[in-house]
Amino acid sequence: MAIADDLDRATDSAWDWVAEQTRKYLASGGTEGHESDGVHTLVLATTGRRTGQPRRNCLIYGTSGDDFVVVASKGGADDDPAWLKNLQADPSVGVQVGNRRFTARARVASPAEREALWPQMTRIFPLYDEYAQKTKRVIPIVLLTPQH
Repeated sequence: MAIADDLDRATDSAWDWVAEQTRKYLASGGTEGHESDGVHTLVLATTGRRTGQPRRNCLIYGTSGDDFVVVASKGGADDDPAWLKNLQADPSVGVQVGNRRFTARARVASPAEREALWPQMTRIFPLYDEYAQKTKRVIPIVLLTPQH
């Protein structure tokens, strides 16, 4: 079960540029890396489904009500990103948005929710449409609901 405190001790993404962005984001307390060219990112900590160890990634996000919305695109790869598989196994996640940290419950958007959220997320990051054309899978959208 990942919680907000896991953000500091989690293992970084295997993708070097994502790991570097995540470390800079956290080291700055969320002041560096949260916003770039109008695109906002958050840091997500999940629990490794095989190792039980916390893992973290930096992801582009949008919002829907109180929820934060992220896209499991993996650049249009034919398989889901590991962080998605992890949160499907254990939906408790740690999140940092700017300087705000919280524990959230993650869930994959229903088909109807996805239909409404996909255009919003492609306005934020247009490459999602290209990623969707590269793969046969329907790219999942995940809602992160802060726990109070």
